[in-house]
Amino acid sequence: MRHRSKANAPAAPGPTPPRVLTQGQRLRQYANVLNASTPLGLVLAGLAGTRTFRGPRGLIVATGYRWRLPLAGAFTVGNVVIFRADADTAMTGRVLLGHEERHSTQYAWCLGLPFLLLYFAAAAWSALRYGDPASGNPFERHAGLEAGGYVDRRRRINRRHRAGRKLSVDRRRRHG
Repeated sequence: MRHRSKANAPAAPGPTPPRVLTQGQRLRQYANVLNASTPLGLVLAGLAGTRTFRGPRGLIVATGYRWRLPLAGAFTVGNVVIFRADADTAMTGRVLLGHEERHSTQYAWCLGLPFLLLYFAAAAWSALRYGDPASGNPFERHAGLEAGGYVDRRRRINRRHRAGRKLSVDRRRRHG
């Protein structure tokens, strides 16, 4: 009877094998540990009972998130990307993972936890201006609205706003 060595065994689904990180990815990883956002993400993932594993490009992926908030299918805290989905589904959503990776970089640029205040302020402004928290939010726009599963509502609102202004100008001309 022949035994298979571990080297010849098929790869298990789930975590991706560690790869060499670029200087930028390594810098982001260190920055988000030092600014406490990645440790906060790991605590949150642990409290929520998710399964965590090493993901691509220096990210940590947490799957199986079940808490009610936030409503999103995925969100990021530091270098921890937290998915509602299982590991296989999360790892096949490369576009969404790329979107969340850009948020991870935003945490590093904003020195960690201040990102949360800036992000929520931008989301509130966007919700007031466009009726949703993403369309006018510069953090979501930079991460890629469509990649994050959002619809850009700015064009529709701007067209409606311009049309309303044109009507009021026309009325003034007729009545003035």
